[in-house]
Amino acid sequence: MTLLTTRGAEEAQWVLCQGCTTPLYRKRWARGRKVCPECGYHARLTAPERLDQIVDPGTLEPLPFPAVTEDILGFVDTIPYPRRLADARARTGLDEAVVCARGAIDGHPVVVAAMDFRFLGGSLGVGVGQLIALAAETALVERIPLLIVTASGGARMQEGTLALMQMARTSAALGQLDDAGILTISLITDPTYGGVAASFATLADVIVAEPGARLGFAGRRVIEQTIHQVLPQRFQTAEFLLERGFVDRVVPRDRLRTELSRLLAAAVAPSPGATGDEPPAPTVSDPGLLPESDPWEQVRLARKLDRPTTLDYLSMAFTDFQELHGDRLSGDSPAVVGGTARLAGRPVMVIGHQKGHTAAELNQRNFGMPGPDGYRKAARLMRLADKLGLPVVTLVDTPGAYPGADAEERGQAVAIAENLRLMAGLRVPIVTVIIGEGGSGGALALAVANRVLIFGNGVYSVISPEGCAAILWQDPAAAPRAAAALGGSARDLLRLGIVDGVIPEPDGGTGADPLRSADRLRAALAPLVDELSGRTPQALVADRRERFGAFGTALTVESGLRPLREGVS
Repeated sequence: MTLLTTRGAEEAQWVLCQGCTTPLYRKRWARGRKVCPECGYHARLTAPERLDQIVDPGTLEPLPFPAVTEDILGFVDTIPYPRRLADARARTGLDEAVVCARGAIDGHPVVVAAMDFRFLGGSLGVGVGQLIALAAETALVERIPLLIVTASGGARMQEGTLALMQMARTSAALGQLDDAGILTISLITDPTYGGVAASFATLADVIVAEPGARLGFAGRRVIEQTIHQVLPQRFQTAEFLLERGFVDRVVPRDRLRTELSRLLAAAVAPSPGATGDEPPAPTVSDPGLLPESDPWEQVRLARKLDRPTTLDYLSMAFTDFQELHGDRLSGDSPAVVGGTARLAGRPVMVIGHQKGHTAAELNQRNFGMPGPDGYRKAARLMRLADKLGLPVVTLVDTPGAYPGADAEERGQAVAIAENLRLMAGLRVPIVTVIIGEGGSGGALALAVANRVLIFGNGVYSVISPEGCAAILWQDPAAAPRAAAALGGSARDLLRLGIVDGVIPEPDGGTGADPLRSADRLRAALAPLVDELSGRTPQALVADRRERFGAFGTALTVESGLRPLREGVS
């Protein structure tokens, strides 16, 4: 922001927005947390301002870490390094480019390390590396989440290779929090570059960014001058990175406290008595109690566009859903959605296929057919759930994995295979519900679960009836015959032991009464998640492996008996 001050010392100051060049009354701008009310441009905050914004009043407690910074190299550019340090300390009132404190956000304890770009461009040197590592150690000892607010131009050149080593030092510190199952959150502010971007800033479990914040290893000017490449205008902005799967959420400053609070709440275990209040749903576990149905008609019912989608159920059967985006590798498939939520008061991770109700929504969501980025996003969220001890709920509704050339080039088969192996060994409960159509390996990649349920009109099969008819009958018109032969109806799946229970649908199907369908889903899920949450990680993994290891044996087909399936109703 550029200051525009009138002549009289007592008269008001104005600022000129760097985003839209609109003159803004300075006091109003400050009250709005330095966000332009005209264009939404987010100007930089100092570390004290940032802490004041996000931490509950009266809870802020600076951590008593000494800032140790030495001029080991005797570095001199235009002025000696010690003088640069002294000037930065005098100008900012800070000892280093990061401020570490203990506090709370909406009552949730947290350790915060907030960087300040005013201090030598927020550069990462020995002092900053030490303070970040000590903040992580404090979070580890106290077993509370760590929030890092980044703002940096990169590693501190005046400290040479010692500054470079801080990338590894801080990364190792966050690795210890991973091992201990402690949540880490990174808040990316403008700018975050170089050694900070390539270490702790992008290693957090959840990456939140302010609108327009730039994040990258090499800055725009370096890239353009080095390889003479013209870059897109939005290059490296938070919005650009969200589309490419590297950022979970882009959150305006006025919503940060709320969003951070909900993320922190996901890492808090439920209070005794907080769950188990849902009455058991009338889940059917005896195939003889289900009516005979026309298999082809059931396929058509499973595909009806009025059926509630994953996002619909997340808004009706769950609370406090926080969608998390991206696979941290190549993209953010719109055909898979997921994030933290609460099920009858219990924090869970929910992941599901997403279709839509209209042609436009179906196109936007690729008809619920994920590419590799969708499965890798799901895998990332499942690993986070495993780290935090959150039960995983998956909602399946897909014709199958996307059969496109680009999906194959990006490793579709590998991504699916990795999910199957990951889910088999996950140390937390997994419950899957087939809410519509379960097609082939694209469905199974989200369905290697301890318990599998299906709505009454759902289907689950190795291939679509149309695909089977085209291959074996060589006649697409034989799809109804193929549907009958494939045995993918809810009744057949229960008889085969593929599913543990069937959730009856309201008259007219789930689309006829979405709220009642959501109530039945929640009532079916809550007791299963509660029951499984009482099991040890070793028992959960053993059960899952035994379940899938038994398919095709006489025991599974004839009686469907498996140790953890007792009590399913």
